[in-house]
Amino acid sequence: MPRFFIAGIALFLLLGAGYAIVQAARTIPWNCSDWRPYAHADRTTAILESLAENRGKTLYCGIDQSDTFGKAETWTAGKDRNERDDTVYWGERGSFRGFIAAQEGWLTEGESGITGQSIATIFEFPREKKKRRRYKTVVVEELEVVADSGRLARGPFVGFGISSNSQTQARSFAETAYNQSNTTVAWPALALDAAIAHCRPLGYNRFRAATVAATENWYYNDTLTGPTHYRSSAGKTRQWTATCQKTERRRR
Repeated sequence: MPRFFIAGIALFLLLGAGYAIVQAARTIPWNCSDWRPYAHADRTTAILESLAENRGKTLYCGIDQSDTFGKAETWTAGKDRNERDDTVYWGERGSFRGFIAAQEGWLTEGESGITGQSIATIFEFPREKKKRRRYKTVVVEELEVVADSGRLARGPFVGFGISSNSQTQARSFAETAYNQSNTTVAWPALALDAAIAHCRPLGYNRFRAATVAATENWYYNDTLTGPTHYRSSAGKTRQWTATCQKTERRRR
């Protein structure tokens, strides 16, 4: 029985040593050629801002490689912000949540934190970015809005007419001016705007392209400038139809 126990201990030690070797063999991925510390008149702020921008790279490039910051002063600057207290330094370049236990041991020469950790653990490799959750838009309800004389897409006033005789004549002059203008109106866009204005207050958040009828009708803006003097502007309208949708996002 003792032989099996001793063999088990030996196997455990061998596995642990192997793991330590693998950890120590990991290379540091930081490229320090483009690393620059944060410039600030206050030394503590400079250290904390540099740590906030990239904690692992700052420890490696700023202390181990270039000796921009000393171990002791880096520890002093950040020791009151640690993982256990969940105290965060919010800076201009990011946030700094303090040192992990292995970093504490390295910065304090073993006086604090956990010692005997591999260099890879001390310099804390960046964690893989979490994959973004993918969503799809699902239609949960639709509303068909049919053409109606009260639902009109209105084009711009283009034609203008003035008459000293009657409103009818002023409108006629305005229509003639409109027809001679060769104006092109973006009816689908106007119809969609009208559909959005109609459907959004009803709780619909998505809109299929609205369509417009081929038939056009005149509309006018009349101004009485004298006893029988009129100034009119003319535009055209079309009825529209649309499909308004209520949608929600669901995880794929």
